[in-house]
This record gives sequence, structure tokens and C-alpha cells, in this order.
Amino acid sequence: MAQQDCTNFRVALMEITRKQKEEIEEIISGVYCEKDFECYRSRFENVGKIRDVETKGLLKCLEERAPECHFSTCLGDGFSCLCPLRMYIATELHK
Repeated sequence: MAQQDCTNFRVALMEITRKQKEEIEEIISGVYCEKDFECYRSRFENVGKIRDVETKGLLKCLEERAPECHFSTCLGDGFSCLCPLRMYIATELHK
């Protein structure tokens, strides 16, 4: 039997490190998501569509349901995503 590498976790077609997995789980433990963390449960296949805004740490939400999400806030002509997990996915996993 092959020895398992416990430092990396295959997530869809990408790998995340044990540290990233722990950071994600810490974020999840501290917030409520009305979508039940679909982005994480889907192994990052179903992440909300966003566009990075030049202002560091600001993500423009491109989802049609943005007005219904409690993590979105009005941003000029659209909505900004304030979800800590989505921000982590964008900045750390570049997805």
C-alpha cells in the first residue's frame, strides 16, 4: 500500500496544504453561511463569481443573487463581496 502524503489535500484539480485547510476550517468555524459553504463543500468548483478591484481586499461580486447574500454590500454600480472565505479563496488560492 502506498504511503499517503498528509501535508497536501487534493481539492478538485488543485492541492491545498494542511495549513491552508486549517485556515479555511478556522474561517468556517467563525462565520455563518446561508449557502452552507457550498464553495468549500464543492471543492472550490462552485465559488461565487467575483472580480478583483484595484483596492486591496475588495472583491466585486458578479453573482445575480448578490442582493440576497448577507455578505454583499452595495458598491457604486454593483455589489462588493465581504465573505471572509471567498476573500481567502481569491487571495490565497487564486480562484
